[in-house]
Amino acid sequence: MAVTVGVPGLTGRSDVRLVSARLRDVPGVLSVEVDAAAGVVVVRGSVDAPAVRAALLEVGYLPEPLTD
Repeated sequence: MAVTVGVPGLTGRSDVRLVSARLRDVPGVLSVEVDAAAGVVVVRGSVDAPAVRAALLEVGYLPEPLTD
């Protein structure tokens, strides 16, 4: 399963590292792909959209749903 969300405000490598690290800590996550230029994050594994959203909110980003 993959969850794809829009994440506005990803402006640099530090943002990518912060988001990636937090999402990798979510139980069930197998991989995280962050495209800062497009403002898109793809999370793969046995994880659901609410868990991804909660993790992003914890690090200060308001995700915009694209798919789940």
